[in-house]
Amino acid sequence: MIRKLKSGEYRLYSRKVDPRTGKRRNLGTFKSREAAEKHEREVQYFKRH
Repeated sequence: MIRKLKSGEYRLYSRKVDPRTGKRRNLGTFKSREAAEKHEREVQYFKRH
């Protein structure tokens, strides 16, 4: 899940809510949406391999 920040950067959040905090885990901040989407695909691949 990618959200745009006020600073113009994009932050990647986990899809599931973290049970300890009740929020989504931050998986990294990126300058461009393409970079965030690329990393999201890498994360999904890593989870399955």
